[in-house]
Parts: sequence; structure tokens; C-alpha cells
Amino acid sequence: MDRNTFTGLFLIMVIIAGSVWFLRPSDTEIKKEKALQHQDSLKRAGIKTTPVTATIDTAKAAKTIDTAALKSPFGATLKGSEKLITLENKDLRIKLTTLGGRIYSVELKNFKTFDKKPLILFDGDANKFGFSFAAGVANINTNERYFTPSAAGLQVTGKDSSSITMRLSYSPTQYIDYIYTLKGDGYKVGFTIKPTGLDNVIANSSSITLNWESSLHRLEKSLTLDHQYTMIQYLDTENDYNDLGDTKDNQKDINDKKLQWVSFKQHFFSSVLLTKEGFTKSSLTVSTDTTNHADIKQLKANLTSARSADGTFPFDFYFSPNHYKTLEAEGHGLEKQINLGWGPLKYVNRIAVIPVFNILTQFNWNYGLIILALTVILKLVLSPLTYKSYLSMAKMRVLKPEMDEIKAKVGEDNPTLLQQEYLKLYKKAGVNPLGGCLPLLIQMPIVIAFFRFFPGLFELRGQGFLWMHDLSTYDSIVNFGFSIPFIGDHLSLMCLLMTISTLIYTYFNNQISGVSGQMKYIGYITPIIFLGALNGYPAGLNYYYFLANMLTFLQQYLIRLMVDDKKIHAQIQENKKKPEDKKKKSGFSAKMEEMMRNQQQVQAKKK
Repeated sequence: MDRNTFTGLFLIMVIIAGSVWFLRPSDTEIKKEKALQHQDSLKRAGIKTTPVTATIDTAKAAKTIDTAALKSPFGATLKGSEKLITLENKDLRIKLTTLGGRIYSVELKNFKTFDKKPLILFDGDANKFGFSFAAGVANINTNERYFTPSAAGLQVTGKDSSSITMRLSYSPTQYIDYIYTLKGDGYKVGFTIKPTGLDNVIANSSSITLNWESSLHRLEKSLTLDHQYTMIQYLDTENDYNDLGDTKDNQKDINDKKLQWVSFKQHFFSSVLLTKEGFTKSSLTVSTDTTNHADIKQLKANLTSARSADGTFPFDFYFSPNHYKTLEAEGHGLEKQINLGWGPLKYVNRIAVIPVFNILTQFNWNYGLIILALTVILKLVLSPLTYKSYLSMAKMRVLKPEMDEIKAKVGEDNPTLLQQEYLKLYKKAGVNPLGGCLPLLIQMPIVIAFFRFFPGLFELRGQGFLWMHDLSTYDSIVNFGFSIPFIGDHLSLMCLLMTISTLIYTYFNNQISGVSGQMKYIGYITPIIFLGALNGYPAGLNYYYFLANMLTFLQQYLIRLMVDDKKIHAQIQENKKKPEDKKKKSGFSAKMEEMMRNQQQVQAKKK
């Protein structure tokens, strides 16, 4: 491998490492992680079958209201006491509040947080869901009004489903109903807003603009990834996906297209609001300035939806894990919430990696063994490219003595002439100097695809292997208690092993390629960069890179048994004896010759 080839490969690795590095959290986020460090995450809890239930839980003290305000439109709804009503099935426990008629909290019953607490997506007064409208001279905000659970709504309609109606009354025959429905299992909550007899009371009743705000709790051990993966995602009616606020605060207005759904997504769980009519206007905001510093981000969405033909506003909530197959089964393109990478990377993951992974999971192996099997399969598929790359580097290694002779003869003062002489040698020997680099570049999309695949893989959450208690987060062996620049506040053992194996791989690769002088030390910089960049990433990802290095060692050992430098040298000498017109000129050689001629012409004009 000559200097240009090695430098090009090194720059590619720097770009990849740099993209990872710049996704690291700010100093404020690192301080949050230090303040909120807890125990390792719990393994996924077993599923228990529970019939759908609806109960009134608690009540809060009523507020004192001005008498004049009570006489205004919907004035009676300003007075009341807040009651919490629980609606649950075997997967979800939903608490509704009479203040605002909204969902007060959501608990996913079959999962726990990393510190063994009930997994609650959101709760409390920092969360809002409602809309504002004008009724006469009064401006009504449903979030500030008391709803009444209807008597019929408190009755469970059977073990398979339940429906609760929260009513905001203007008069006995004029009101707004929030209708919540929940089946016996699953993560879908039906939600319908049904105005009755209010066309002459509410201005512009043909559409509403929902105000949805959520202060999302920290659920995972890695604050870095929890923060990075917490964002707003949305899909428009043309099935185009986009997201907002993965690495920084942001705000966006969308008025030129309809949205099918909007998701308040966290690393492994999401809250999605879907509309059958499409959101005609949307204003989305992501902020890290939360009142409760234990929360990750504050997400806000103002969503305008038109009334359907039957006079209602139908929606659906999905409170679910970010499990690819589960979301795909729900439909509506919800699986697009899982980031599989940009451009061709997502197709590598979707078409190749996920199907193979799903097949391996059917054997009910430990996920550490599944990652091992996945890595072996990948290495076998790519072995022809690995062999070609090694063979090309071996040819360059055999040519190195002749290249050194040319360098000593020509000198380094005239790099153009030196490159011309090198090209002549390559042409005579029938060697492509980029032959060792190109196969590696072809493999690069797959390597990067795995970088996206493992951090978002829900199946690894809570799954242990060897000393790693949870493959979905880092496996710290040392917690410093303070943040160290470049490293963070801990040291991950698997990341350290991955770095050491990469350094060893670099050493042996230098021996194979024949790199000498200062160039042989450049390759050692990249593994050190990855140590800092990947120290906070999942142990499963670092475990994969470690396995890939180990299997590469094995591949190279086997290839060295098959490749004889003496035979390569003899073949090169035979190529030199062939007439020029019978030698196949590569596109690379032709382009390099043309570039050299152009440079000579430019230099000749200067003289």
C-alpha cells in the first residue's frame, strides 16, 4: 500500500470517527449524566395477562374560581376537583385526569427503567394535551377545564375492550366528548374528540389545533444516547419520513404538506399520535430546558386537524416499544421511527441485516451468541473482498523493493516524475495500487450500517452476556465520578478491548502492507479516536467490532497460508515480459497517465 492509498483510507476513517465524535453530548448533558448515574438496567419483565379495567384513583383539591368567570361560556367547567382514572390492559396502564380530560400518565407494564423502576413515559403537570377555541367573547383552553367522566364511560365493556368518555359540558345537550378506547392487549389507545350541538357556539368548528406537550423522563442508563435518540419524528401523507431535534434544540413549522402521524420518540419507546384526516398544519419544537432536570427533553407539537365527515375528530395513540417487528405490524409506517441509517445504509439494514437477525433470534440463543453468528455470516459473505484486498496488498509489498529503488534513483524533489515512474512500474507489473483499498471501501457501508443498527436494536435492551449486564448500553468497569475530556465519566471494558484489538490489527496490517516510516504510526490514531467516541455506546456495538477484528485475524491467517509471495513475485515478473499492447490498462491507470500528462504540460508552460 503506497502513501496515497494509505492516506486516503486514513482520511475515510477520520471522517467516520469525526461524525461519531460530533454526536457526543454537550458539557451540560455530561453533567446531567454524572448527577443521574444509577444501577444497571433490569432484564425485561415477564408479560402478565390482565383484563381491561377502569377505576377512579385519586382526587386533588378544587381551586377557588372568580364568580364572574363561572358565568362565562363553559364557566362551570372552571370549577371542580382533579380525579385520576386508570384504564389498563395487559400491556398498558393509562391514567386519565379530569383536569383537561387528557392522558395524565402512561406506564408500559411489561418493562422497567434501567434502575428497576416502573417504566412511565410521562406524567405530571409538565405534560399537556388539548385545544383552544373561542366561545362568544371567551377563549376556552380545554387544558384548564374540568371534564366529567360519564357514568356509562366508567363501565368496562368486556375483557377484550373498554371505553371511557370524558365530557366538557356547555349545557345538557351541548358538550365536547373525549372518547378513549383500549383493547385487551396491544399498545394502541383510540382517541376521538366529538363535539355535539356546538356549531353555533364555537367559532371555526370545522378544524381544531391540538397543543401536545410532553416532558420525557430518562429511561436508559446512557444519558448520551437517551438524549441523542429523543426527538420528534413525523411521516407525511406521501410516506416521507423526517425528524427534528436529535442533537440540539430546534423548531419547525410545516404548512406545505399533511402529516400522517407525529411521534415523541425516545431511545427505545415512543408516544405516537396518528390522525385519519392528516394534520394540515404542524408546528414542532424540541427543547432541553426542562423544569425537572431528571427529564431528557421537552417536546411540543401544535397540530391542526380537520373534522371528519361524521363530525368527529378521530385519532389514535400508540405507546409502544421501538421494536421493529411490533411497529411494522401496527402499520402506518411506524417502523420508520427506528433509524436504520441514511441513504443506502438503511437498505443494507432493512433488506439484509434485519432479516438475518430475525432468523437467528428464532433459535432462542443468547443475544451475545446471535451477534457472534451474525458477525461470522457477515465475514463469510465478505471473504472474497477480504481475499482480494489482501492479495492486492501482498502485490504492493512484493513491489516495494523496486519502488524504493525508483525513489532512490529519481529522488523526492520531483514528485510528478516519481509518480510517473511508479505508474510505469504498476503498468508493467499489472498491479492496481488501489486494489487493496477499493474492497475495503465496498465493505464500509456495511460497517457503518451496523453502527446504526446496534444502538437502536430494542432486542438488546436488558439482555446480558458474560460480564455485560445490558448489551444495549455501555459496560463500565470504572466510574470516575467526574468527567474526563474525550473519555467521559466512565471507562467501558468492551470498548477498551475493541480498541486494543484494533491496535493489534493495525500493527499486523502494517506488516502485511509493507508500510514504513512515519506512515505506519498514522493508523494507530484512529483506534484511539474510536476509544473516546464509542466509550458511551452500547456494549453490543463494541462487542461486534471486537468480534470483527478477531475474525479478521483468523481470515488473514488462513489467507496467508494460501498466498505465496514468491509466486506473486514470479507472476509479476511474467507480467513485465508481456508486450504492452496485450496488457489490459485499468481505468485508474489511464486516468493517472492523463493527469500526469496534464501536469507536465502545465510545468512546461511555466518554464
